[in-house]
Amino acid sequence: MAIRYPNGKKYQPNDLLTSTTQKKTVSYGKRGMSLEQDLNDTNAYYLTHELAVIHKKPTPVQIVGVDYPKRSSAKIKEAYFKTPSTTDYNGVYQGKYIDFEAKETKNTSSFPLSNFHQHQLTHMEGVLKQNGIVFVIIAFQTLGEVYFIRFEHFQPFWQRMLDGGRKSVTLQELRQVSDLIPYGLNPRLDYLNIIRKYYF
Repeated sequence: MAIRYPNGKKYQPNDLLTSTTQKKTVSYGKRGMSLEQDLNDTNAYYLTHELAVIHKKPTPVQIVGVDYPKRSSAKIKEAYFKTPSTTDYNGVYQGKYIDFEAKETKNTSSFPLSNFHQHQLTHMEGVLKQNGIVFVIIAFQTLGEVYFIRFEHFQPFWQRMLDGGRKSVTLQELRQVSDLIPYGLNPRLDYLNIIRKYYF
């Protein structure tokens, strides 16, 4: 199926991102799932235990081409993203609005900023101005490490790139301004624990 952006450009999946249907074979015990699945499981745990209500945002898609190989089935052949996406997750925790983007990479020494888009940064800046809790979660797949970065600490890296600086964030830089989210059983990635540390 061909999916296109609003400008007509064909969507090419980024090999640094992992779909929910893919399973990774990483030898870190509970770390074999994609970041998205880990976060979805975590959010389901929060919801079930009435800790927070946080969901993954669906991306609106306009279907323009459908094939009907059989009368009882249909196959989408072409679709377009209706609007540019903002961030991956949003919700509410103890009366505060939460909004965050989640990314993963196979790199072991740096995170490429090309995984982000300007409209996402603009959206997160807007959330921050409204006193929402906004952050980025970055997983280094190969290392089995997941980091929580408050947006106000992530944004300078983006600005540095816009000013002609490096187009990635080194792992060392990331470690200096972020918190490691340890893997657990339930919840799998307890990022609320870090939110409590900074905001409550």
